[in-house]
Amino acid sequence: MDTAAAEWTATDEPDHRPPRRRPGAWCAALLLAAVSVAVGFRTADSDGITPVPQILAFLPWLLAPTGLALLFALLSRWWLGTVWGVLLLGLLAWFIEPYGKVGDPVGRPVADLRVLTSNVEFGQGTGPLVAAVRREKPDVLFVEECDYACDARLKQDLARDYPHRRAVEGGGSEGSVILSRFPLRPTDGVPGTMGMPGAIADVDGHAVRLQLAHPMPPLPGRLDLWRTELDALRDAAATNPGTPLVLAGDFNASQDHAAFRRILDTGLSDAARLDDADRTATWPARTAPTFGTQIDHVLVSKDFAADRTRFLDLAGTDHRAVVTDLTLYGEK
Repeated sequence: MDTAAAEWTATDEPDHRPPRRRPGAWCAALLLAAVSVAVGFRTADSDGITPVPQILAFLPWLLAPTGLALLFALLSRWWLGTVWGVLLLGLLAWFIEPYGKVGDPVGRPVADLRVLTSNVEFGQGTGPLVAAVRREKPDVLFVEECDYACDARLKQDLARDYPHRRAVEGGGSEGSVILSRFPLRPTDGVPGTMGMPGAIADVDGHAVRLQLAHPMPPLPGRLDLWRTELDALRDAAATNPGTPLVLAGDFNASQDHAAFRRILDTGLSDAARLDDADRTATWPARTAPTFGTQIDHVLVSKDFAADRTRFLDLAGTDHRAVVTDLTLYGEK
């Protein structure tokens, strides 16, 4: 065999080595793997460890990296990655749907009340909150991160219209206040790092439990405390189920957190969902509603219907306030 024939034979032999994965496929694999971790914990009904709870707060936004990964997989003709991406998109679409059961209240309307909740970020948003309260005229007001100066300002400016109050006084983020036009009877509230007072309101002759929520945020290294305080709110929600309940505040959790879903599992509904405003971002206020997560909630027992739920932008705070009109239903 001459040299030319040998070279031709060697070149013509098939290459059995596996094809090298293209850069686009590697990018797709990395994106899909990262999203799969968060979706896996969501599927397992668990909040996992840092950074999973922090990522789960923004779960709907995982559609963006998943869609990008799917595009990379298609362009690279990586068919396994394409199937992987489609499955992830399906799971995300499923989990983005509102969580929990809802139904129409039983009985007839017996009372109306407007509720407003606002985290004023160490008291910095107190002035704009007072202006919003005078404009919106809520019947019950829940205020989180109301420091000593905030508490004094509320007493000075709102005491005439809201003569009834329950408060846990504190500096920084520890102070919280419930203000009400309705008479209040004290309850033990919920113990926590930050104040979570409670009361029973006499709403036109009907007893309504009021409970402010402000558990610790899911900070790295403090997830156990976050879960413990959300569990305490769940236990409070499950107590005395025969009395209508309004549980409102900054929960530092969204419906994509298992610990928050356990609160909804006691039979509560988010007023925002009842009024078709679920997933409306409340934090961070600087980028909401375009980008953010809904961690400020007004949760109500099955005795209530909700209407005209809206979200207020207040200067000085990184949270949007939530205000909703509730109708209490009673026996026929």
